[in-house]
Amino acid sequence: MQSIILYNSETWTLKENHKRKLRVFEMSELRKICGITRKDIRRNVAILKELSVEKDIVDLLLVRRMTYMYFGHVNRMDNDRFPQFLLHGYTHGHRSRRRLKKKWLDNIRVRT
Repeated sequence: MQSIILYNSETWTLKENHKRKLRVFEMSELRKICGITRKDIRRNVAILKELSVEKDIVDLLLVRRMTYMYFGHVNRMDNDRFPQFLLHGYTHGHRSRRRLKKKWLDNIRVRT
């Protein structure tokens, strides 16, 4: 299940609501696998402890991002390569006044 969910995850830009949705999905799938319904009123922590799950899906995603180091791969490329241009390039124009969108590079800065 994890390999399908985390496919190409090292390139994702995660916001807090995405992390929350991933955790909710993971717990719903673990409950289905164990045959536990929401009516059974069992805490997520108890289910995770029973299944010996040490890291949730978001922690695995962050570890995977640092392990595969897509950033290092792109950073070592020649400057004329398209991924290098996208990572460090500048776009012309004006941005809106609302909150700036989170970029993939912002996720890397947080973890290093």
